[in-house]
Amino acid sequence: MGETLTGFEYGLNTPATDYDGINKYLRITDIDDVSHKFDISHLTSPKLKDDNYLLANGDILFARTGASVGKSYRYSNIDGKVYYAGFLIKAHIKDHFSTNFIFDTTLLPRYHYFVQVTSMRSGQPGINAKEYQKYIIYTPRRTNKTRLAI
Repeated sequence: MGETLTGFEYGLNTPATDYDGINKYLRITDIDDVSHKFDISHLTSPKLKDDNYLLANGDILFARTGASVGKSYRYSNIDGKVYYAGFLIKAHIKDHFSTNFIFDTTLLPRYHYFVQVTSMRSGQPGINAKEYQKYIIYTPRRTNKTRLAI
């Protein structure tokens, strides 16, 4: 996966506060287990607002620790102004790769097996950014004759 990204970044470590009507704070518990969408039923805002932790269209988040390790979410502009919390890792996909394709690979049984094996620890399960980079994604190869939209 590392070759498809411009890099990984860890989330904002600040408490959640009451929702201010504009700034949304996405935590692991705000990602729906089934749909992988932002569950907006209990919106909060971050106490500290640092624009370095704002999501951009197509960013993918990964849960890095605990029972939810491996949970993924793909940001879309429709979700509004969203900051991401500290137990999440943001991956920004390079322009010539499809964020939809990369995200969809996180819904496959193969990915879930990778999470299960990689997250095994003597204590709480977890996967760090370097470990996520090692997840193998098979993408179509571009040739000079064809231009694939992936």
